[in-house]
Amino acid sequence: MVAERAGVSRSAVSRTFTDGASVSHETRRKVIEAAEALGYHVNHLARQLRERSNIVCLIVSDLTTPVRAAMVDRLTRKLQAAGKITVVLNTESDEASVNHALKLTLHYRADATVVLSGTPSTGLVKTALANGQQVVLINRDDGLEGCENVSLDNATAAREALFLLRRAGCLRVGILVSAARTPSLVEREQRFLEAASNAGLSVISVEAETTTYRAGLGAAKRVFARSEPPDGVFCVTDLLALGFMDGARSEFGLRVPDDLCVIGFDNIEQASWEAYRLTTFEQPLEKIANHVVSLLTDVEAPAQTPDRDEAVFEPVAVWRRSVRPHPG
Repeated sequence: MVAERAGVSRSAVSRTFTDGASVSHETRRKVIEAAEALGYHVNHLARQLRERSNIVCLIVSDLTTPVRAAMVDRLTRKLQAAGKITVVLNTESDEASVNHALKLTLHYRADATVVLSGTPSTGLVKTALANGQQVVLINRDDGLEGCENVSLDNATAAREALFLLRRAGCLRVGILVSAARTPSLVEREQRFLEAASNAGLSVISVEAETTTYRAGLGAAKRVFARSEPPDGVFCVTDLLALGFMDGARSEFGLRVPDDLCVIGFDNIEQASWEAYRLTTFEQPLEKIANHVVSLLTDVEAPAQTPDRDEAVFEPVAVWRRSVRPHPG
C-alpha cells in the first residue's frame, strides 16, 4: 500500500493524485517516492470520466434524537462554510435502507459520503470507492478497507462508569442497553460487562426497545417492580437515562442519587437540566465534526493505522449530581 509505505493517510494519497487538491510538498514527495517504489500508477482515464460535484452526502437515521441532530447540525454548517453542498439522506438503520441511501449518493455523483447510521454492504462501499467517492464511517465497527473511520473510545468510558458507581458505594450495579444494537451501543455494553467481570461483579442487565426517553421510562417500570433491583445503573444513552430516572422517581418514589445512582452517555442538552443534572460522558462532537470536515476539504489529516485510516476520540466525563460523591 502506498499510504502505508509513505506513512500518510489514504486521503493524502488520493489528494496527491488529484489535480488541484491541496497537499503539502513534503507529503507529495513521500507519496510519489512510495508510488514509484511500488510501481503504482494512477488510472487517469477513470478519473477524467468523473468530474467533482462538490456534494457530500450524510446517511443518517434517528434524526430527531438530540445527539444525532447536534452532529448533523455541526457537519452541515462546517461543510457548507467550506463550500461543500450537503445532502442529508434520512434512513432507517437497517442495512437495506442504508444500502439504498448509498446507491442514491452514486446517482448524485457525490464526492464523499459520511455514514452516521447503519451498516452499508461491503460491495456497495467498494462500488462507491471505485467511483472515486471518499467514504467516512462514524461510530461503525466495519473496518472496511479504503474507508476512513471515526469512532469513540467507548471502552475507557465504560470502565470509568463502573468505577464511579462503585466509588459511590453502589452494591447492585446494572446496565440499561438498547435492542437497537448499533456498534457503539454494543461496545459500551460489552466493555462495561468486561470491566465488571474483571472486578468480580455480577451485573443486572436490562434491555430497552429503543434508545428513547419513553423506552427508558418503561425499563424503569419493569426493573424496579422485581426484587433486588440495581442501586446504580449505567445507561448507554442519555435519553434512556432521563426516562429511567423519571420512571424510578415517579413510579417507585426513589431518590436520585440517594437511593439510585444513574450515569448516561452523550451529554445532550437535557442532561444538564435542573430536573436531571445527569452525570454522563460527552461525545466531543465539535472535534469529530472538525476532523471529518478536514478529511473532506483537502485539509491534510495525520496518518492513522497502516490497515485503515482511523481516528478515535475520547468521551469526556461530566460530573453532576445523579451519582453520589465518594462516601469517604
